Amino acid sequence: MVKAVLISKDEQGYQANVTQIDPKQLPEGDVQVAVIASTLNYKDALAITGRSPVVRQFPMVPGIDLVGEVLTSQSDRFKVGDHVLLNGFGVGETHWGGLAEQASLNSDWLISLPSAFNAQQAMAIGTAGYTAMLSVMALEKHGITPSHGPILVTGANGGVGSYAIRILSKLGFDVVASTGRLHESDYLKQLGASDVIDRSELSNSGKPLQKERWAGVVDCVGSHTLANACASVKYGGAVTACGLAQGMDFPASVAPFILRGITLYGIDSVMRPIIDREKAWDRLGELLDDQDLEQISANIGLEEVVEYAHKLLDGSIRGRVIVSI
Repeated sequence: MVKAVLISKDEQGYQANVTQIDPKQLPEGDVQVAVIASTLNYKDALAITGRSPVVRQFPMVPGIDLVGEVLTSQSDRFKVGDHVLLNGFGVGETHWGGLAEQASLNSDWLISLPSAFNAQQAMAIGTAGYTAMLSVMALEKHGITPSHGPILVTGANGGVGSYAIRILSKLGFDVVASTGRLHESDYLKQLGASDVIDRSELSNSGKPLQKERWAGVVDCVGSHTLANACASVKYGGAVTACGLAQGMDFPASVAPFILRGITLYGIDSVMRPIIDREKAWDRLGELLDDQDLEQISANIGLEEVVEYAHKLLDGSIRGRVIVSI
């Protein structure tokens, strides 16, 4: 038997508990791994609490990230003893995920654990840091450099926001952090933010075209925040959208697109091709060091996951949560 967080739904309602499961219950996969570490992401918290219909079938083991050691393999890409990394691909939604002692996975979803990181470090980064890197790479591909002006990061205290600030700062950008937790300003400035603004400046309905403030934006929030970010980007600038903490709606105008020529990039980390994943993780290995990872992450055990899922959605956790398994 192996320990796992298991989400079920029956006549008694929606439940998430740490329990024992038979490895024979694991779904089909050509690679079986012993999970070393996983993470608790925003999506995992939604799945565990049932606050959003993330889970597509029941029962389900959540956990969109994991690092594990290969136990058995029918794939030519991996052999027994290899350390592998997974982010996304619907794991934890439609296929049992990483918040368990074992996982059965499709080898096409896996990459080798980058040599720059051990299991705990890779999970300190997880989908959040990997998504932040994809967002920064989109801004770079757009041609934005530090000389173009400040970059706004919304939802700054979350995992994606924290890593976006740190990465952008290390690349020499002037970063402005938007947060609803101004008491965490010192933390955000330690990450590299030059200024911190209250999210209320962006979270309400605003004019379709506003003062040009940002060369680019990494938005983790959506809704009015994303609309206002677009409305205040400089001519020819770019915005990356990767989150919906405020909402899925986008109450915006075409004005900044057709009058200032801005670009909105959608950042999907779930189904991203393997080649993009490997490039992003290589960049993360070049840019981040041990101190960065320790500053942004905290460590919990499997038994604490359900409790921390509620804390995460309530906004009382900053940065990343590693789950040691």
